[in-house]
Amino acid sequence: MPRFAVASETGRLRELLVCPPDHYRWIPTNAVARRSLASAGPPPQAAFAAQHDELVAALAEAGATVRTLPPAPHLPYMVYTRDQAVVTPWGPVLCQLERPQRRGEYAAVLDWHAAQESAFWRKSSAGTLEGGDIHLIRPGLAAIGVSGGRTDEAGAAQLAAWLEAEGWECRVVPFDEHFLHLDLLFCMAAPGLALACEEALDDAFLAWLRDRGIRWIPFGYAEAMALAGNILALGEGRVVSSRGSTRINAALRAEGLVVLDPDLSLFAAGGGGPHCLTCPLLREGQ
Repeated sequence: MPRFAVASETGRLRELLVCPPDHYRWIPTNAVARRSLASAGPPPQAAFAAQHDELVAALAEAGATVRTLPPAPHLPYMVYTRDQAVVTPWGPVLCQLERPQRRGEYAAVLDWHAAQESAFWRKSSAGTLEGGDIHLIRPGLAAIGVSGGRTDEAGAAQLAAWLEAEGWECRVVPFDEHFLHLDLLFCMAAPGLALACEEALDDAFLAWLRDRGIRWIPFGYAEAMALAGNILALGEGRVVSSRGSTRINAALRAEGLVVLDPDLSLFAAGGGGPHCLTCPLLREGQ
């Protein structure tokens, strides 16, 4: 059995990996960060740390074991641990990051998993592949976003082939690279329930979800660019969602979900939310 295993986005979260924002800063690698840099000066480092501490406290309150990837001074976006690797039922897959500013993150991820005696199931080697584009919707069903920006067709096809060889159904989802990763437009909240930006997602993908019994709470372009649709399902009817996502948080609560809402506005301004800031390592159930 693998040391770490995840079969869905919505099983009970037992362990996850985060990276402290000791060296985090906004850099102009995506549309959200460029907009923030144009309109505001950089916040003090202590402000990033305080918000990240809120996230970690919420995760601990939910009963998850929070593990730490040591940050590197020359890799400011290492804090977004979602992208570096994705854990599957057969163990982790090492991703192939696209941006030059992030490519060096692979070394720390390899070293960390080796120290945990966690063997990689697969390593991405075709094109580019980033974890924010990978969604294990439920056991046996996955979606992989392709924008040509962060994840390209070759990277998505390689991962899809590995999953399909294990009997999974996979759909490659095209979207505009303006949105950075698919998890700005689509995230699972609970079994059978997602958040989806209908105006930016392909109609065929939405029909595919509907045919497989997945319904969603819709949100719009402005909410997508504010990272309001970027949530982390904790399992057992609980989610982490940014405090500023007031309308979506109300909609999630109306579905009977418990919403833990740390303030993550400074990370959202850099292009990431709770889904981006966390790499689930171990989940139980669906």
